[in-house]
Amino acid sequence: MDSGTISGIVTVVFILVFIGIVWWAYSKGNKQRFEDAGKLPFGEDDSPTKQGDKQ
Repeated sequence: MDSGTISGIVTVVFILVFIGIVWWAYSKGNKQRFEDAGKLPFGEDDSPTKQGDKQ
């Protein structure tokens, strides 16, 4: 096998991995989990303030 064949095989593998990641990210089973994760920054912050912080 020469370097061109290996390069072609690696390219095909990476394309398949990319398609797999896109399929996983857009599957309906993950929708609720991703929506919940997207709302995390807007959640209520219940952590106590540090002593050095001004109120």
